[in-house]
Amino acid sequence: MRALIQILTVLALISVITVLVSQNRYPVRTLAWILILILLPGLGLVLYFLFGTNKKSNRLISDEKLDMLKSRSIRANGDMIDTEVPGGHRDLATLLYMTNKSLPMKGNELEVFTDFDNMSQALIRDIRQARDHVNFEFFKFEDDNIGHRIADELIALSRRGVEVRVTYDAAANLTRVRFYRYLRKAGVRVKAFLPLVLPFLSTNDTYRNHRKIVVIDGKIGYVGGMNIADRYSIGIRSGDWRDTHLRIEGPAVSELQTAFLVDWQFCSKEFLCEERFYPRIEARGGSCVQIATSGPMDEWNVTMQGIIRLVTQAKRYVYLESPYFIPTEPVMMALRNAALSGVDVRIIIPYHGDRGIIVPLASRSYVEEALVAGVKIYFYNGGYMHSKTSVADDSVASIGSTNLDVRSFEQNFEVNAFIYDPEVAVQLREAFLKDQANSREVSLEGWRQRPRWERLKESVARLFSPIL
Repeated sequence: MRALIQILTVLALISVITVLVSQNRYPVRTLAWILILILLPGLGLVLYFLFGTNKKSNRLISDEKLDMLKSRSIRANGDMIDTEVPGGHRDLATLLYMTNKSLPMKGNELEVFTDFDNMSQALIRDIRQARDHVNFEFFKFEDDNIGHRIADELIALSRRGVEVRVTYDAAANLTRVRFYRYLRKAGVRVKAFLPLVLPFLSTNDTYRNHRKIVVIDGKIGYVGGMNIADRYSIGIRSGDWRDTHLRIEGPAVSELQTAFLVDWQFCSKEFLCEERFYPRIEARGGSCVQIATSGPMDEWNVTMQGIIRLVTQAKRYVYLESPYFIPTEPVMMALRNAALSGVDVRIIIPYHGDRGIIVPLASRSYVEEALVAGVKIYFYNGGYMHSKTSVADDSVASIGSTNLDVRSFEQNFEVNAFIYDPEVAVQLREAFLKDQANSREVSLEGWRQRPRWERLKESVARLFSPIL
């Protein structure tokens, strides 16, 4: 029996290594996996099964169905597609279109929220005015005071005859089964994204739907970094919770609608493509917005590529905020090259984390590499920094769910709004500078003087950061 197990293990190793080599991944990653499989054959196979399989051949939705949704969007608001894109950012817009079929839509009215209470009040006000449907998707929709307040609003809508759909990340909300059952019993249609049949024993368990999307009657949309939880309002032990969210009213909402309906089709197997989900929307303001989504099942790392392009095309400055700083090699290279080229590159991150010690330690392991090239790093002291924004040259900005970390870029399903509007860019620059005033700048000389034991902990944490 033991000999049979050994033979099967060897055959499995040969098969996995053959697949690894044939996929033509980055050589360093391929060699790392081969080394793990050879040195730790049993554990290596389990780790590869959980974390190493390539999902690029899978899709949330078929190309045919995605084209149907996009055609609905174009049919309703096609004259609002901005073929030029203001501020000289046509190359960024083209990149997002070619990799994601993302349409840059003009004529939008935007409201930026840096305070959760203001955002939630506006959201509740908009929900109450819904007449046909509310599509509601959050990474975390928690069973607490603010969660129940918004849940009750959704239930009231459902009882009034308005269609309400809620989807959430299954792994991030594993302990909230009763809360979602409460919504279902009240008539709200609720679906989990990637439900965990056998927790931690599936190749999908490492993936997270990190998106935050609300679409109301196809006319008003919300996207950004805020989840639905009390801590966004009352803060945590270290202080206030600092985040950024965006309200959109205008043609770009049709692109948010597509993002939601793709996820809903994946969760529920129900394909919704009626015209009522894509109403004609007149121009509401002067902002051009492009909604970009990305995930581990996509051919391209869309939001990562968009952020890289935003950084590399900056001429004067680029400011970024993120709760985590665990960049991929291309992102780090873009940041370093921009700084070395004379661009003012600044990043605000928290020193302490919101979930354990490993991720903040891993984030700190990248600080010196950035500082050496002239990137300015700030640790936020005003509470907890959870905002995911970038802004460059008072002309282009991004607000969304994507962190500056390898998990967001490669393992999470994310959504970002790329905004081509000087007024919004200036607003985000001013918000950044306000946060910078509540932050501590890191000096290269001082950073290099921290204890060797601290450096070692950071380096070890860095090894595990992609799977946390």
